[in-house]
Amino acid sequence: MAGKFLRTFGIALSASLAPALAIAADTGQPRSGEISLQKSVTPIMDSIHAFHDGILLWTAILISALVLILLGIIVVRFNARANPVPSRFTHNTLLEVIWTALPILILVIIFIPSMAVLTDQLTMPDGVRKYLGSNIFSFGTVEVPAPALTIKATGSQWYWTYTYVDPGDNKSLDSNILSEKDRLAQTPVQPRLLAVDNMLIVPVGATVRVEVTATDVIHAFAVPAFGVIIDAVPGRLNETWFNARKTGIYYGQCRELCGKDHAFMPIAVRVVEQPVFDAWLAAFKAGSAADANKTLPPLTTDDVTLNSDA
Repeated sequence: MAGKFLRTFGIALSASLAPALAIAADTGQPRSGEISLQKSVTPIMDSIHAFHDGILLWTAILISALVLILLGIIVVRFNARANPVPSRFTHNTLLEVIWTALPILILVIIFIPSMAVLTDQLTMPDGVRKYLGSNIFSFGTVEVPAPALTIKATGSQWYWTYTYVDPGDNKSLDSNILSEKDRLAQTPVQPRLLAVDNMLIVPVGATVRVEVTATDVIHAFAVPAFGVIIDAVPGRLNETWFNARKTGIYYGQCRELCGKDHAFMPIAVRVVEQPVFDAWLAAFKAGSAADANKTLPPLTTDDVTLNSDA
C-alpha cells in the first residue's frame, strides 16, 4: 500500500510540475525538453518507475523542504540584529544524534527496495520466481516466463553485432547507425542518431535473455524503456533480460565512453507479434538479415513514436 501511495502521488506531482512529462512518458525514445523517465514496457522498468516516482522523489522533496525551512529559521531568528549577543554553547547531544541517525534511516529505507530492484534486473526468470513490477514493497507479484530467446549482443567500435543463439545454428547480424541521407529517405523518418540499418527483432510478450560482451573496449548495452543497462566487457559475458509487453520500436545507445564515435552507436529494438517474428527468424536463418527484413510489416508512425496505452 505504501509503495502504491508513493508512486501515485509521485506521478501526480511530476505531471503537475512539467507538461513535457506527458511527452516523455509516451515514447520509446528521448524527446526534447523531457525531464521524466521513458514510459515502461517491461516489469523491470515498472519497478524503476515506482522507485523513482515514489520513494526517491518524495525523499528528495521532503529533504529539500526541510533544508529550506531550516535555512529560513536561521536567517530570521539567528542573525546579528535578532541576537546581538550570540549563544556560547557548542554541542547539543540530542540534535547531533538526530542528524546522524535520520540520514542513516533514510538510506536504509532507500537501500532495501533499491537492492530488490537491482536483484530483479540481474536474476534470470525461470518461470517460477515472481518479480516486483510496480509494487516494490512486496516479495514479488509479477509472473515472468522463462527465456524463450537468447540474444548475444557484442559491442565493437562503433556498432553492435546481434547473435541469435540456437545450439548448432547461431546466426548473426551487424547493426550500424544510418547515414543522414539514408535516415531521411525512410518513411516514416526515424530519430536522428538512433536509426540503424538492422534492428534487433524480438517477439512481444516473450522473455529475452541478453548476453552482452565486447570485442575491443568497454561498451554498455542500454535500452531505457526496458530498464536495461549492462556493461559490455571484452573477455567477459554479462547477462540481463527483458520482457516487452507492447509492440513497437524502442531505442537505446551505448552508455560507456568507448572512443571518438561513442555517440554514434545506437540500439534499436523492434518488438513484433510472435508469428511475424517466426517468419522473420526463418527467413534470417535461410538467408540474410536483408532477406529477413523484407518479411516485416512496413514501419508506421505508431511503430516509431509508439502509442500512449502501453
